[in-house]
Amino acid sequence: MRKTNWRLVITGLALIILAVVFFVGMALMIGRSNDPAAMMQIVGQVSGCVGAIGLVMAIFGVIGRRTA
Repeated sequence: MRKTNWRLVITGLALIILAVVFFVGMALMIGRSNDPAAMMQIVGQVSGCVGAIGLVMAIFGVIGRRTA
């Protein structure tokens, strides 16, 4: 039997939400940028990395750890 690690699940979901909010927030500010394509490329990479880390954390939290 495995026990779900809710701290990891909640932290992972929070990171995914923060990545989406960051991406949307920066997309709204694209009009003020000197180089919008480069800015969105960097923002997309950062959001993708944070979202992927959050997804992995959530999956590991759902899998949980073994109980003796």
